[in-house]
Amino acid sequence: MSVRVQVTSVIQKVVNGQRELDVDGSTVGELITNIDARYPGFAEQLMDGRGELHRFVNIYLNDEDVRYLNGKETPLSDGDTVSILPALAGGAR
Repeated sequence: MSVRVQVTSVIQKVVNGQRELDVDGSTVGELITNIDARYPGFAEQLMDGRGELHRFVNIYLNDEDVRYLNGKETPLSDGDTVSILPALAGGAR
């Protein structure tokens, strides 16, 4: 099953500059694993050493935050869109 994955410019450098890619996966975790197999280092951008999602990375399934669904175990369906948005901080003091 193919899922459309959208990434921001921060992560684009890891996926050879692509803004969108089509990837197979039945869960969010499997999707990340499959992207990492094609683009080593991808998972490091999203997960900690224990394999848990960093709290500063926002992942949306069809505009719903996966934190409020089943996290990495959130099931995916053919044609879904997953958006991956690392939180950015900064600004003036």
